[in-house]
Amino acid sequence: MLDIKFIREQKEAVEHAIKVKGVRLDLSHLLILADQRSELMRKTENLRAEKNTNSEEIQKATSPESRAPIIERGKQIKEELHALEQELRTVEKEYDALMLLVPNIPSADTPVGSDASGNQEVARWGNPPTFSFSPKDHIDLGKALDLIDLEAGVQTAGFRGYYLKNEAALLHVALQWHALHKLVAKGFTPMVPPTLVREFALVGSGHFPGFKEEIYQIANPADIREETDMPEPLYLAGTSEPSLLAYHVSRTFDEKDLPIRMCGISQCYRSEVGSYGKDTKGLFRLHEFVKVEQVIICKNDTQESNAFLEELRGVAEELLLDLKLAYRVIQICTGDMGAGKHKMYDIETWMPSRNDYCETHSDSNLTDWQARRLNMKYKTSDGRKEYVHTLNNTAIASPRILIALLETYQQEDGSIAIPEVLRPYMGYKEVIRRA
Repeated sequence: MLDIKFIREQKEAVEHAIKVKGVRLDLSHLLILADQRSELMRKTENLRAEKNTNSEEIQKATSPESRAPIIERGKQIKEELHALEQELRTVEKEYDALMLLVPNIPSADTPVGSDASGNQEVARWGNPPTFSFSPKDHIDLGKALDLIDLEAGVQTAGFRGYYLKNEAALLHVALQWHALHKLVAKGFTPMVPPTLVREFALVGSGHFPGFKEEIYQIANPADIREETDMPEPLYLAGTSEPSLLAYHVSRTFDEKDLPIRMCGISQCYRSEVGSYGKDTKGLFRLHEFVKVEQVIICKNDTQESNAFLEELRGVAEELLLDLKLAYRVIQICTGDMGAGKHKMYDIETWMPSRNDYCETHSDSNLTDWQARRLNMKYKTSDGRKEYVHTLNNTAIASPRILIALLETYQQEDGSIAIPEVLRPYMGYKEVIRRA
């Protein structure tokens, strides 16, 4: 969300952001609604003031004759005020809905493009592995070494269901532990946040309204209540970002306490609407997975928050360097970055069976766009109140990263070497093999 004053003053920049991000929003209509809202609020406040004065005049009236016209005017004020308040509610409902659609202004160095084809590679590390034998994909490796059971997963959980077994289950947890240990050492507060969240958290993070179709809604959020109750809907979060941000909703920090660094480990759920027929085999596109997510809350300074964006990117790269997995860094273009993003990177890791780099990490600076939705501010040293900036980054997400790991580390005899950095979490086992 942007400030309406900023939208008015920077109308051309906002219109440009709407265009290059492909947002469906009539900015002129929004500004008309803003004017109507301001005028209705002014009239309503004036009538409420007159209503108070009218009540005082009734009390001061000394005779029924002098009181009668004052009472009659009071009735008129009540009717006018009721009509105005109804009109104001109608205008505000549409105004609030459209304000949630206003995109953030992309950074000056963000590539302009309509879709992923406009993204630009900015860094690369390592070379894709080469094999002296015919390599297997993670599905065949998982079957041969009893690591993955997709058939049983589908039987139990439906489409895109899976089981991780034996060393795959241990690797899955080892990756999370390694990421958490690294982040705690870097000053991030570890948290296990709720995965069931209320609507305000998803509106605040920007997942609503734009990505609502990707979020699972719980059918019976309060089944112990009476049937006449209308419980507030609950949703399964697709990342811990909404929960971590909502932890500080409506909070005003002291400037000296910033930045706030948090990392959340949680189950994540995504319906993957729109991806029907894509990546239907294996562990690439799933409805349920685990992620260690980072969130930083900092001062309202774009230079500072972009520096934190680079710090977060560095954490993700460091984890891939630990695993010795080839990757590249992509700067996301305007049409592929989402409405709330100011600047964004994806990190793509090489997956041999796909013969390509594929997204495994995402790193974003949203400046004060989320903070305005969640009313998160800080008090400056000179007493002013400013909205904070917020950033988020995928530290590790599994089991997708297991595709790259299992396939990269496979050996000619069908075994899989365990990356050295993960061996302490695996009882110092070096190789996965079956007798």
